[in-house]
Amino acid sequence: MTVETGTLSPDGVRSMFDRIAPVYDAMNRVMTAGLDGRWRRLTAEIVSPGDRVLDACCGTGDLALAAARRGGVVTGLDFSEPMLERARRKAPQLEWLQGDLLALPFSECSFEAATVGFGVRNLADLELGLRELRRVLGEGGRLGVLEITRPRGLLAPFYRVWFDAIVPLLGKVLPGGAAYSYLPASVRRFPGPEDLAQVMRDAGFEDVRYRLFAGGIVALHTGVAA
Repeated sequence: MTVETGTLSPDGVRSMFDRIAPVYDAMNRVMTAGLDGRWRRLTAEIVSPGDRVLDACCGTGDLALAAARRGGVVTGLDFSEPMLERARRKAPQLEWLQGDLLALPFSECSFEAATVGFGVRNLADLELGLRELRRVLGEGGRLGVLEITRPRGLLAPFYRVWFDAIVPLLGKVLPGGAAYSYLPASVRRFPGPEDLAQVMRDAGFEDVRYRLFAGGIVALHTGVAA
């Protein structure tokens, strides 16, 4: 399994995120021109005050914090301990757990809402991950999935230059630089918005919808546990 094809073993993905943890937030801001905070806030709009919320693949915790600001009782879960260390420093009052989205350590119907920000693309088994999220949500529970996608139309050439050339170049001067070659390759092999919506339906979600941001570079999918 290789970085260049966007396929890594689970241990390889974990090791990659361990290495880039020190620069993860800064690179997010650079790669999104600072828009990622707004996209996370929009994702967190599925949360109602008092909801038990799981933020899976939580990384350094920005989406979990957005959900907490909406009044959610948030648990952040990630398999990278260095990422979680940064999340804990940001919000020690929240619950942060090391764990795997493909085998969530929670019983059925543990949460009213779940979010994943820029994480499902890295799963070894996307369908299993979505089924696990459905399992831990009660009927009527809400899911928000924020992910990079492939734009069409006018922005497509810019996207190719940015993700296939500039982002990997930036990565060469940063810790874990190989991650920024993995990123565009992983997006190329990931399902497009319509296909991802269907995978969510197949996993047990209904009323699945999506919105595109930044000219189609990022998609926010939402659904309700059937």
